[in-house]
Amino acid sequence: MSYAPDHARIATPIGMITICGTADNLSAITIESGIGEGEVQSRAPAVMAAVAQLRAYFEGRLQHFDLPLLPLTTPRGEALRASIAAIGYGETMSYGALAASIGSSPRAIGQACARNPYPIIIPCHRVLGAGGALGAYSAGAGPDTKQQLLIHENPNFAKGTLWAL
Repeated sequence: MSYAPDHARIATPIGMITICGTADNLSAITIESGIGEGEVQSRAPAVMAAVAQLRAYFEGRLQHFDLPLLPLTTPRGEALRASIAAIGYGETMSYGALAASIGSSPRAIGQACARNPYPIIIPCHRVLGAGGALGAYSAGAGPDTKQQLLIHENPNFAKGTLWAL
């Protein structure tokens, strides 16, 4: 059963987040840079579940998401997504190490992160550059948002330093 697309907007410590989807699955999550206004509620069950889980994540009560995401069109894409999702809460991994663990290339991991429609849920913020460099982030305010998420998950990470691998 699928309803028309719906969305919700919630305020979080990293800014406004918009969650899009239907009754059955999520289609995208967008982190807005800067301060937005106006939360919006959804009636779509998958979107409502994402709102509840994201709120719990930011309250420190949730470390693993269990949400219905749209499947990717290729087995390779699914493998890349699964490898990113497997990086544990409060942990990080370099593009190279993650690529080596699944027989891929760092560039493929980077492209999967850049195209990730589910930031936070598929935690591409946990993927770092060589030597622990913070690197890019395609959501919110870019690397600043990535840094905020890493510190949220592991307060031992210090601002302005290289990140542990």
